[in-house]
Amino acid sequence: MSRKDTLVSRLPVLGDRAERKDVVSVVKLHGVITPQASPLAARGVINLASVESALKRAFGHERLKAVALQINSPGGAPTQSGLVAERIRQLADDKGVPVIAFAEDVAASGGYWLACAADEIYAHRTSLVGSIGVVTNSFGFARLLERFGIERRLYTSGEAKSRLDPFSPEKPEDVEWLNKLHTQLHDLFVEWVKQRRGSRLAESEELFNGDVWLGPKALELGLVDGLGNLRDIVKQRYPEAEIVVAEPKKPLLAKLGVGSPAAAVLDAVHHRSLWSRFGL
Repeated sequence: MSRKDTLVSRLPVLGDRAERKDVVSVVKLHGVITPQASPLAARGVINLASVESALKRAFGHERLKAVALQINSPGGAPTQSGLVAERIRQLADDKGVPVIAFAEDVAASGGYWLACAADEIYAHRTSLVGSIGVVTNSFGFARLLERFGIERRLYTSGEAKSRLDPFSPEKPEDVEWLNKLHTQLHDLFVEWVKQRRGSRLAESEELFNGDVWLGPKALELGLVDGLGNLRDIVKQRYPEAEIVVAEPKKPLLAKLGVGSPAAAVLDAVHHRSLWSRFGL
């Protein structure tokens, strides 16, 4: 062996050492769950498109021990909640690794739907957890139009096409239809929670009434498995593992600093209303 080869062989192989270290990936699911992507920030909303790249990175490590979901969401669109949760389960089953969810300020409604994609759920003692229910909110402008002498012209083909039109008087049959839809969605939500939580759920009439609870009460009801924060639990469970945050790809418009101010304001108002339901 030459002198050069001898020196090279004695050098520490930093790359190999890094590869040999176990990893716990962290995926941050922060924001309102909505199909409408934000042009300015992928981290401001949650939907399948915005988190797909982060999920792939999180589950892509060779020496992956677990994936941690850091959840801070007041909920939002039920379909996107289901799509993201199903994608998490698909990747977890393919990789054969456990998924642990950690509720921060709030994991409510669709946020709790996401948490149930995990094998275990932990909450801080001050976290708001639950809100297993369905809500629709809107405005009615029919009297406002009448006051200013504005005539509403609406043409449809199909009697149900203009249900819940905010510029027309509310119809009892429309409200009845919406209530039936809510019941169906609520049943699907309850079915998902029961499927994922199983016998850990307490026998309680208040469990699925749409209420939210602090961490200790959520633990009592079986909605979470324990109290604690991400770093403490992961360090205790995987003391030798490195915690790696899997960030989503940044949208192109965010990189360029381009976006619609008006759209941003409307999004902010809508998102603010969802957070404010939980005093946040």
